[in-house]
Amino acid sequence: MIIDPTKPTWFVCHAKPRCEKKFAALMAAERFEHYLPLVVSVRHYAKETKKHTKPLFPGYVFACVPLELKSRIYQQDLLARAITVTDEATFLRQLVDVKAIVASGYQISVMPLFTKGRRVKIVSGPLHGLEGYVDDPANPHGIVLSVDVLQQGLLVKVPVEHLVALP
Repeated sequence: MIIDPTKPTWFVCHAKPRCEKKFAALMAAERFEHYLPLVVSVRHYAKETKKHTKPLFPGYVFACVPLELKSRIYQQDLLARAITVTDEATFLRQLVDVKAIVASGYQISVMPLFTKGRRVKIVSGPLHGLEGYVDDPANPHGIVLSVDVLQQGLLVKVPVEHLVALP
């Protein structure tokens, strides 16, 4: 397969911490097609309420750049890495869906995508460090911690934000 270096390629750009908006501004200045999904965050303080926009996917900006100009995305040291999108048709379809969801005005939260039987680790809370398996993501009741010697499992309700998938 011959790769055309002038044909724009989509990248998932992993920006350095708190640099997503600066990187998106760089992409705009370079006139590269890009998308940084932003959502409104509301913070309540003692005497006031403040609204600001924040990235829907912290640390990530989607950019379409010709391969011959890929070095331009690294020019301001805002980027940790750029991951090439391999299935561009699926990616573009999902990007349209994300744009529609963001534009809808509905409240959005990002959730990890866990499948039944997926090995996970608890990363916060009183059970920090324990490992188990996802019970049933369609009807989540928690994770199953196994006690192999007894051939038993313990079903523990753990908030999904306390879990991280293991390889």
